[in-house]
Amino acid sequence: MEKCDKAAAKKEAAAKPSNSSGGKKAKKKWSAKKVKDKANNMVILDKPTYDRLFKEVPTYKLISQSVLVDRLKLNGSLARIAIRELEAQGLIKPVSRHHAQIIYTRATAE
Repeated sequence: MEKCDKAAAKKEAAAKPSNSSGGKKAKKKWSAKKVKDKANNMVILDKPTYDRLFKEVPTYKLISQSVLVDRLKLNGSLARIAIRELEAQGLIKPVSRHHAQIIYTRATAE
């Protein structure tokens, strides 16, 4: 009779979900996430930035929307417009055209 009780207890223990990790772990605490600061980029070009755009940007080896946003602190749409203007004036030339990102380089005299 004892053998039946032990077998039944083993079956019961096997049926219950158990922690496979062995000892009990402490419950994970929700840590405070680091909050990224909001980028306060310009939406309108002011005179110093406009001058810097036409003076410095044509000397960059790699020119893209994200480069202008990072270095000149421009809005993304403003950076696209600035790049189009630089290309129209012949100061930069396209390297790769893709619907998401257009890459330009400085226009060299050939």
